[in-house]
Amino acid sequence: MEEGETVSAIANHFAGKNIFITGGTGFLGKVLVEKLLRSCPDIGTLYLLMRPKNSQDIYERSHELIEKSAFEKLRNEQPEFHKKIHPINGDIAVDDLGVSEEDAKLLQEKVDVVFHGAATVRFDEPLRFAVEMNLLGIRRMVKFCRKFKHLEVFLHMSTAYANCDKPFIEEMIYNPPVDPQRLIDALEWMDDEMVEKITPKLIGNKPNTYTYTKQLGEHLLVKEGSDLPLAIVRPSIVGAAWKEPYPGWIDNYNGPSGLYIAAGKGILRSVKGDFRCVADIVPVDMPVNMMIAAAWYTAVNKPSSTLIYHCTTGSTNPFTWGEMEGVVMNFWKKVPLDSCFRRPKISLTMNSMIHDYWVFVSHMIPAYFADMGYCLMGKRPRMVKIYNKLHRAMNSLTFFTTHSWEWTYNNLDMLKSQMTPEDKRRFYFDPRVMHWPTYLENYCLGTKKFLLNEDLSGLPAARAHLRKLRNIRYTFNTILLVALWRVLIARSQIARNLWFFIMGLVMKFVKYTRITSTIGGK
Repeated sequence: MEEGETVSAIANHFAGKNIFITGGTGFLGKVLVEKLLRSCPDIGTLYLLMRPKNSQDIYERSHELIEKSAFEKLRNEQPEFHKKIHPINGDIAVDDLGVSEEDAKLLQEKVDVVFHGAATVRFDEPLRFAVEMNLLGIRRMVKFCRKFKHLEVFLHMSTAYANCDKPFIEEMIYNPPVDPQRLIDALEWMDDEMVEKITPKLIGNKPNTYTYTKQLGEHLLVKEGSDLPLAIVRPSIVGAAWKEPYPGWIDNYNGPSGLYIAAGKGILRSVKGDFRCVADIVPVDMPVNMMIAAAWYTAVNKPSSTLIYHCTTGSTNPFTWGEMEGVVMNFWKKVPLDSCFRRPKISLTMNSMIHDYWVFVSHMIPAYFADMGYCLMGKRPRMVKIYNKLHRAMNSLTFFTTHSWEWTYNNLDMLKSQMTPEDKRRFYFDPRVMHWPTYLENYCLGTKKFLLNEDLSGLPAARAHLRKLRNIRYTFNTILLVALWRVLIARSQIARNLWFFIMGLVMKFVKYTRITSTIGGK
């Protein structure tokens, strides 16, 4: 092995560098913080922008952050890693980020690299709030970071769906449907009712305010931050980890995670989607590695224009929703969740009438019966509420389960070609080598372990519960079939004759079986 093959140019570059991170307490942010500290052990200080939340100040939140399961490996390897994390009190929804003058001066003197990931990721967010976070938040960040004396790169986390009204998406900034400033000005004088009414017309062919404001945010960033060393990473639907910090690690119910659990519990029975469409899910560790590598490349090579990197799987390693359904359902049958509501079974359909029928029959009717049972037992009803929440999540994902996209990857390939063999291993982000069935099984296992806190030692009991549900289902179906048949027998001579004929065949079969058994015994 050559000497260069063991050298990490990226880790060496980040040695002693100080990083300013927004969104560090989010799903992707946790993985970014953990990865920087573990794979760049000589890194300087990580300044995390935080705001007090749920009666916790920023220091309590910072302590809670490092106690998360994502940092377990880091705690074992570097017990003192927490000394490199410095929380900064602030909020991107406030002018000057709400940062104190003392902290602002500290950041201006110390920070070398900025990772901006703070945003609202809810698809159904009101337009006014989405603009506040995803548009004005970028403006405030550009203004604030422009004062940094040693800034080498400002990396912005966007989304691959910022231009999802186009089937083919290139690594470029597309012209937005409206000038961002005109929208900002209009929202200042509109009341909330008026904004709500015009939102569908404003977002046009985009499915939600999230994708709409993320496109506007990219345009605003390159326009107002043209004097900054910018880079943009666009991931698709971010899912559980592929390898790091642990295979299948996940800490939220967003995106497919909640649907996997609902399917595993037997709650979700019907999904509106096209089984032929590509399920463009990317493991969280891939965009995190790409962010770090892109920041390194931008700082070292100083490209003349803003480079955009697509972190998606659709055009490089496609896997359809239909294929995903098969893998996930087979896994839940082998490794069931505890206390399932029903046996895991799901159907994927593009027909709205069929989907609505199954939602009514397989979702709402059982939900109301279950809540009646809870009330009779003196317990609080909950199933209707759970299904209403599930349906809202399903509706927000329908656009993505019924469409496919293609992306270009010129910058991904260029970035990979500039990396040493060690960096390609340490900061992997190319999805071409990922094996989907293995990844999805680890994903489902991760939801069981990290989200539901279910121990694998409970598998025998979970499997026994599934068998019990199966027997209940078979018994119910048999009783229902016999009851319906008896009703038909009472009304139809043909049905009675057919009934007696079938019963005669059954009796003959039983007698034949007994005779064969007797002869065999002799």
